[in-house]
Order: sequence, then structure tokens, then C-alpha cells
Amino acid sequence: MEIRTLRYFLAVAREENMTRAAEQLHVTQPTLSKQLKSLEDELGKKLFTRRSFSIRLTEEGVLLRKRAEDLVKLADKLTGEFAALDDVTGGDLYFGLAESWQIRYLAREIKRFREECPGLRYHITSGDTEQVTEKLDKGVIDFAVLADEPDPARYRFLPFPQADVWGLVMPADCPLAEREAIRAEDLTGLPLFCSEQAWDRDIPRWCGGRMDGLRLEGSFRLAYNGSVFAREGLGYLLTFAHLIDTGPDSGLVFRPLEPRLETKIYLIWKKYQVFTPVAERFLERVREAFSAPERETLATE
Repeated sequence: MEIRTLRYFLAVAREENMTRAAEQLHVTQPTLSKQLKSLEDELGKKLFTRRSFSIRLTEEGVLLRKRAEDLVKLADKLTGEFAALDDVTGGDLYFGLAESWQIRYLAREIKRFREECPGLRYHITSGDTEQVTEKLDKGVIDFAVLADEPDPARYRFLPFPQADVWGLVMPADCPLAEREAIRAEDLTGLPLFCSEQAWDRDIPRWCGGRMDGLRLEGSFRLAYNGSVFAREGLGYLLTFAHLIDTGPDSGLVFRPLEPRLETKIYLIWKKYQVFTPVAERFLERVREAFSAPERETLATE
């Protein structure tokens, strides 16, 4: 199985049309059809359902698309790494990021680093712990940011300068908005929105024995989507401070949880990761920025 063939497959999966995919790839349609038929023969599975004017993926095709996307990204990353081995002023950095207001610290260091390395190109993907660590383990990204305790047997890591504070986002005109802080008993029986990861790990350590009285209405991997549902009055969003606009014109408010609940954020990388020169330099830059006494400066900004 060749990377080129996987690129052909992904183009057809994306366009859902053989003619458009062939034009995009600058190959003839018969050549493209032959390559895809060869791929199906090699795998022993039908990857597409062909219709009059479109092509749709079979279940096997959907599975291959996910794997092929990672393989093609890894191949591109590997090519870029070899091209950058002798380049200390440029190259590519790949990040997988959890949602946190502390991402600003990372963005700040990327901005400063680009001033020193004008040839730097960075690539960002977002997700929860499961999503970003999967990409990190496969070698698709260089660094991940987790809202979770890293496994020291598998990863090296740096804690971010501060911890994220949990609270409740809700419509400004609801009765709970009058509270200065939210306790577990305030949420008994109410429809709640939260990420599955936080519902399983963070919220139980906050509410203790009251977890049975809390009701998960729906789970969101992106806090913004949860805030849309909260704004419509469908429930209450448990999330970090600063992720959602709760300004005067937003129609929403944020109230911290009581007792205070915090989650540490970590920059992680594989324990035996071999970095390109630009990635090594960037890591050293972040180590310096996140360490004392500059950490104290960052925390007060």
C-alpha cells in the first residue's frame, strides 16, 4: 500500500466524485479508478458505494479514511522532519491542544519563537485527552496539551503556570445566576452539560457523595457548543473559567464552584521522542518560560 494511493483515496472520499478528485490530483479518471480498484483488491474490502453522480464510503471505507489521514499526515511530517534536520531557523511544529485559557501562554511563546525563527510553521489540532494522545502516540504531532495528569511511564511533561478554575455557565436571568458560587446541592436534578472526561474524573472529586444527584443532560467536547445550548435554556454548562464569553452583552454568566475546583494543564511529549532541531529549541524556550521566576510574572499578567 503506497502513500500516493492513500492520497488518491482521501481525495475521492473528500470530493465524493471521481471526476473532481481526478482534476484535483492532476491524473486521468481511468488512472484514478484503477488505483482505487487495486486498493480494494489489496484490502479485500469494498471501500465505495458508487452511484450515478456521487461516490459514498462504505463502513470499511470510513475506517480506512481515519487511518489513511493519520498515515498521510505522518508521512508528510516525516518528510518535513528530514528536510529540517539541518535547519535551526525553520521547520514544522505540530500540536494537539485541549481547551484552556492557558493556551495563551503557549501561543505567546510561539509568537516569540517565530521572531527568532522566521521559517517556523506550526500546525494546531484540538481535542480531549483521548484524541490528542492518540495522535501523539502515533507520531502525528510533536506536543500535546492535556487537562489531565500525564502518565510518567509514557510521557515527559511541563505543567502550565496556573491551574484552570471550574464553574457553571448559565443564562444571566436564571435564579442560580444570583449566587456568588455554586455548590453541588444547587445542581441536584438540573440538566447539566459537561465533557465526558470531566464528568468521569473532575466533577466526582468536587461533589463527592452527591454525584448520584447530578444529571448529565449532554456531553460536549467543545465548551462553546455547550454554551450555545445553555444560552437556549436547555441546561447548565460545567466548564473552565475564561473559555466562554460571559460579558454584559452575552446573556450568560459564570459562577465558580464551591469548594473551589481546579485542573492542572500540562504540555507533554513522548518519553523517548527524537525532536527536530527547531522542536528541541522550542521546547527549551518553553521550559524557560514556564519556570520560576518568570512563571510568577506570567501568572500575574
